[in-house]
Amino acid sequence: MSNIKINGVQLEKMLKNGLNNLLSHKDEVNKLNVFPVPDGDTGTNMSLTLSHGLNSAASRQEAGPYLKAVSDGMLLGARGNSGVILSQLFKGLYTELARAGVITPALFRNALIRAYKTAYASVVHPVEGTILTVAREGIEHIRTQVTRRTTIEEFLAMYAAEMRKSLSFTPELLPVLKESGVIDSGAYGYILIFEGMLDQLYGKLHQAQEPDEAVTMSASQPPIDASYFNENSAFEEGYCMEFILQLMKGEKYTQRFILKSYIEDLKLYGTSIVVVQDGRRIKVHIHTFIPAKIITLSQEFGEFLTFKLENMQLQHNEAFASAKGEKKALTVIAAVNGEGMEKVFRELGCDVVINSSGAANASTEDFIRALGAVNAEKVVVLPNNKNVVMAAEQAARLAEAKNVEVLPTKSPAEGYFAAAMDIQDSDDVEMRVKQMRAGMKSTVTLTESVATKDYENGVTSCKAGEEIVLVNGELTAASTDWCDCLINGLKAVPGIEDVESCVIFKGESASDEQEAILAGRLSECFPLLEATFVYGGQSVYRFIIGISE
Repeated sequence: MSNIKINGVQLEKMLKNGLNNLLSHKDEVNKLNVFPVPDGDTGTNMSLTLSHGLNSAASRQEAGPYLKAVSDGMLLGARGNSGVILSQLFKGLYTELARAGVITPALFRNALIRAYKTAYASVVHPVEGTILTVAREGIEHIRTQVTRRTTIEEFLAMYAAEMRKSLSFTPELLPVLKESGVIDSGAYGYILIFEGMLDQLYGKLHQAQEPDEAVTMSASQPPIDASYFNENSAFEEGYCMEFILQLMKGEKYTQRFILKSYIEDLKLYGTSIVVVQDGRRIKVHIHTFIPAKIITLSQEFGEFLTFKLENMQLQHNEAFASAKGEKKALTVIAAVNGEGMEKVFRELGCDVVINSSGAANASTEDFIRALGAVNAEKVVVLPNNKNVVMAAEQAARLAEAKNVEVLPTKSPAEGYFAAAMDIQDSDDVEMRVKQMRAGMKSTVTLTESVATKDYENGVTSCKAGEEIVLVNGELTAASTDWCDCLINGLKAVPGIEDVESCVIFKGESASDEQEAILAGRLSECFPLLEATFVYGGQSVYRFIIGISE
């Protein structure tokens, strides 16, 4: 049966099938990494982003309102650069379809045009040969072929076919893809979503799978010190409430739950309200001074599955440990990978540290939560990962926080020297930010790991399974011996013979014996270099070396 239009319920089924198709090919997408390091995570980031959007949206007959909820969820849950761009594509889709009860091929065409334009506008320096190109060419090549007789199936089939053609040419547009002999991973993931949507219309259902476990990366705080709140404390910040409410069917519960009305009632008692309905369960975040009112209101409809209530005044007092209501001049938020890294950045004076592990990157929502947890005239964000920078920047835009500056630190070493350059006892905020920026820019980062694929960049080559070292993200050395590889990588750093100090972060796979071996070789090969070893606990790289020029 052909469809000349689809509604919100059909769109939900299509998107879920698209997600399942992406998940079934996730490892394949991840392996399309242009660099030979084991952090290829495009498929993971895109699936987590789309999954967050779908889990944030309740079923709706109207396509536009349903897509808005999906889009909002994706914007908050966006992980990695690929996830951020995917969320922007869906933001464009929703923007065009906001008033649509049903979607026709013509409306779908217009929405996909708006989608790629929105995504292009969100990227500071758009690069051709990526998901952006494929999304643009896919719809532009068929926009004139959509007629009043075109079905949704025919439209999506044409769109997917044109994107496949465009995908095959991405190596010709992006040299780094051609050098690696791969197609663009983000573009491939995007195509898989739409092919899965088309499959659903044809009755081909992909097996449901769970996305990778997403580590909760809320703004981690040190243990609460109750001494910061007593009988003489002012109570000006209120409580932060978070809970999941299970709607119940018993006689004592009101059966007609209307989400919009519930949200309007919550507005009477609090602010910073986020409410998401997933079937018969409601997830709520709210700031309030009267939690009892919200509890009573909610128990009219059901009972709590989870419940968290935090005294924000205590958190505020502890965070700033200063005169009542006084803002900090400058607050620093850092994203890290590993317990050791979290400790390091706290010791460097970062007020909030977002800690992730495994394949999951810090999401836009994690940064928004962190921004909401601080009170400062100026906020500096250190993403510390090239694949997290866009999520941090998107969070700053969504939060509409004009006092936030994202320093695009692409490694924990850059973040380390940026934070280390901060003069924390100074009230000259601009000077402090300038110092941090200088620390970031002066850093050379070496990362050591095992190659996941054969690779050649015109200067250096490696085989899958070999030890490799990247200097500022570029493959610089390869060897069968990890220590020789690191020494060769260091020798390639200009002026290394005059460098007197460096910091070395040990990953979770690095042993004490390996640390001793490396320390000995460094002393032997670079007599002037004093190395400071710090346990980082990072999951991808055995060692990360930071050198401040």
